[in-house]
Amino acid sequence: MMGIASLNPSYISLLHVLMKRMAKPGLILMMGVSISACSTSWKEEVQLHDGNKIIVKRSQSRGGGHEIGQEVPVNEHKIFFTLPGTHRAITWETTFGQDINDSNLIPLALDVINGTPYIATTNAGCIAYNKWGRPNPPYVFFKYDSEAWQRISLEEFPTEIKEANLVIGLQLHERRLSSHSGALSAEEVKSINAESRSSEVSYLRLFVREPMASEWCATWKLNSFKAPIPIPSGDSTKE
Repeated sequence: MMGIASLNPSYISLLHVLMKRMAKPGLILMMGVSISACSTSWKEEVQLHDGNKIIVKRSQSRGGGHEIGQEVPVNEHKIFFTLPGTHRAITWETTFGQDINDSNLIPLALDVINGTPYIATTNAGCIAYNKWGRPNPPYVFFKYDSEAWQRISLEEFPTEIKEANLVIGLQLHERRLSSHSGALSAEEVKSINAESRSSEVSYLRLFVREPMASEWCATWKLNSFKAPIPIPSGDSTKE
């Protein structure tokens, strides 16, 4: 049997490369890190301010590094819908992560007023809260201007939109939503949102238009994250 010493040097070098590559997955497992990805999608019936209803599709993907045994983090969320009275398909998108381009927003409501779509969101964590300028109340609003989603102020956001009409708290309801047959009715959406009765998150269900007494993420200073708020381009909230 041929010994290692008698092998061609170039072949020995190749063996070393292969062994290193084979060792990397084992090293990752020894460090307690796993990389995986998955996605889910479902449909919701959204009741608009005027009583009309539209069907929206929502999809959520998970992926990236995480410790073994921990939940794979959400890295992207999308909303798809057709503008009422037209055949125009519109997409709204947010991404989650530590990158400067990640918007880290949680959608709360989608509505259409005079043919113009609007979306209300809130910040996913203190870093995102700083990135979006520490709004009080803690909402980030968008208007679709026929070309792209543009951020607008609280004053520009229509007063007709008063409450969440999308399922919120997706971390708790994701499996339930993805296994649902057909679109959730607007009544089911409202019922799911009502399951959380904590007064601390009531502003997510019923929108407030006055500054809240207790500042959200009060211990985080604005200068801890350098990010003016550029206007997003394209049919998403990416900057």
